[in-house]
Amino acid sequence: MYDIRTALLPFLFVFNTELLLINVGPIKAVFVFVIAVIAMMLFAAATQGFFLVRNKIWETVALLLVAFTLFRPGFWLDQIVSPFIPVNPSKVYEFVNDVPENGMMTVVVTGPDYDTGEQTTTTLMVPLGRPLEAAERLRSAGLSVTVEDGLTKIEEPMQGTPFFQSIGSLFDYYGDAPVIMSTIQKKADRMPKELFYIPALILLGFIVISQRRRKTEA
Repeated sequence: MYDIRTALLPFLFVFNTELLLINVGPIKAVFVFVIAVIAMMLFAAATQGFFLVRNKIWETVALLLVAFTLFRPGFWLDQIVSPFIPVNPSKVYEFVNDVPENGMMTVVVTGPDYDTGEQTTTTLMVPLGRPLEAAERLRSAGLSVTVEDGLTKIEEPMQGTPFFQSIGSLFDYYGDAPVIMSTIQKKADRMPKELFYIPALILLGFIVISQRRRKTEA
């Protein structure tokens, strides 16, 4: 239990990708670093069973909850508001026209599996470069689509193009069922996930008060 924090440390970069400091400014980087250090210390205090004094069971559980919230506040936000709003794929061209320069489009692709023939699904992150006519902008990103009979069909990517490995070899493009764009996922406008630090820090304050009282009495 004492060493478990060391074993779990690498996974923190998966749960909180801001720790990788990709596209994170210097002020935000310092903030992320400070919060991560506090969360790691609280996790250590929970697994050791000792903070200011020996933990009660509820304090250990509360410290784990606070540490988790500081590491991944987005988890709680996702429970309240979905991170994406589904968009009808037949409106793909209108959606592409609204994406800013060098923006990203998230799409869910559905079609028959190349090996089994059963329907399978995967999600693509499509980087859209400079603004062009919608169909041309998609082709420049490596994705060719046609809208027919209410379906947004995806053509087989050519070898060497960006999505050949991800969907070119995954789907059967010559079967009876087409490979289609089943959903476009538009990012939802949500409150900052950092707001969940507030209740976590309030809970931490209660733990500190409780343990300081016991420490003083001792």
